[in-house]
Amino acid sequence: MRNKQTVDIREAIRQAIDEEMTHDERVFILGEEVAEYNGAYKVTKGMLDKWGPDRVIDTPISELGFAGLAVGAAMCGLRPVVEFMSFNFSFVGCDQIISNAIKMHYMSGSRFSVPIVFRGPNGAAAQVSSQHSHCVEALYGNFPGLIILAPSNAYDAKGLLKSAIRNNNPVLFLESELSYVKKMEIPEEEYLIPLGKARIVQEGKHVSLIAHSRMVDICKEAADELAKKGIEVEIIDLRTIKPLDLPTIADSVRKTNRCVLVEEGHVFSGICAEVGFLIQQHCFDFLDAPIERVCQRETPLPYSKVLEKESMPTKMRIIDAIKKTLP
Repeated sequence: MRNKQTVDIREAIRQAIDEEMTHDERVFILGEEVAEYNGAYKVTKGMLDKWGPDRVIDTPISELGFAGLAVGAAMCGLRPVVEFMSFNFSFVGCDQIISNAIKMHYMSGSRFSVPIVFRGPNGAAAQVSSQHSHCVEALYGNFPGLIILAPSNAYDAKGLLKSAIRNNNPVLFLESELSYVKKMEIPEEEYLIPLGKARIVQEGKHVSLIAHSRMVDICKEAADELAKKGIEVEIIDLRTIKPLDLPTIADSVRKTNRCVLVEEGHVFSGICAEVGFLIQQHCFDFLDAPIERVCQRETPLPYSKVLEKESMPTKMRIIDAIKKTLP
């Protein structure tokens, strides 16, 4: 029987990086304030003291520069973990991600691999307003050659990040600032979680509720509320946005015959749009009601607490969407 430890998501990510730096001397981390300040969100706390400045590297406020440095390091055989203080700041360095990191293997005729992880908080935080609240998974998901991960809990965060660091392809590892303090028990022993595999959070027979990252917790709240009325909701946590685990999604929808999709990003051209089309394509004859989507409203995220809450998916919005699918 495995020994257990209770950790939050922040600590699970730190453990994953630390273990992989022990496992492989080619792994190093770089980014703004990751070293002397212990990370903007304290994910890299204590790592400078343990590993030294050659493997825990503070960078200038220059995302384009240090993203390019990391791509070059990966092409030369190292395995960098790049922390963006916020994935909103990755837009400054996105040319290196899009034009170089994810295309180099193809453009070089497979002579170069780019084993690199870009990680950091994605989506809304608490009142950080329009310019610091973007969900980037749909934007980056449009480009072939990139793996995109979005864990919802500490267990998945650690296992997926370790697998991501060992993968030979560029990976976006999307975290939620609002979920860093969420705790759970995870094994003390090493474990890996395969990329591209969704998780069935709970089984149900009336409707499939599909989400990723922080929205999984909101979906669980909605499902718990509906369970009091005898409505059994099956919750699927995508975990990996790309490549998508279509078999798990399709099996669930074919069982429940109804589906609600939830994401923190916007409705137009979002992850729900892609997943919804694939469900229509592969499960059309099994659907007994139109697919419903619950997403961030089509507006830049407001600073006001009241308007911010109104703009985001909520328990009640999810419950209302589920009720629309039921007879």
